[in-house]
Amino acid sequence: MRQNGGGVRAAGLGWSDHLIGEGRRRQMMGLFWIALPTVAFGLLAMLLFPEPGPPPRWRARLSCRTRALATRAAAVRRRLHLTRRPSPPPEPDPFAALSLQVRLGFLATQLLALEADQRAWARGKRIQATQAAYDDLLDEACRLAGVELEATAPRTEPERFREEIELASRGWSW
Repeated sequence: MRQNGGGVRAAGLGWSDHLIGEGRRRQMMGLFWIALPTVAFGLLAMLLFPEPGPPPRWRARLSCRTRALATRAAAVRRRLHLTRRPSPPPEPDPFAALSLQVRLGFLATQLLALEADQRAWARGKRIQATQAAYDDLLDEACRLAGVELEATAPRTEPERFREEIELASRGWSW
């Protein structure tokens, strides 16, 4: 290290080069760049995931003020008519309705064939299963068409008939 009139700077050395060697300096910088994100993410985690128990007073005050500000902003939006009006419900997909009608028609035909065939194996169970599948499709069709459903567990014939008539009045056929 030269100590001419310019001192350490004139020799072309950095401010830390005369205190520690170049290899040691690189090690310290590596540790710094490893520790910096660790500390930053640790602080962020402390803020986002507080410890259990009552919150600190500053956080409670901040929460109250934030809620009050949100209430005032909502009142201003209502006053200025800035709130969105609810959009009308979207029209049902015609291909989904057509698919449901085809499946309902298939199940209705299958149910009629099962009721007509007296020699079918496990006929009662097959009729029950087909009827349950038909009822599920009927529920889905009613929801798609906007027909009001009655919430009863076992569906009776009059309820099924009422829903079929409602769907037919809205243009459904199967």
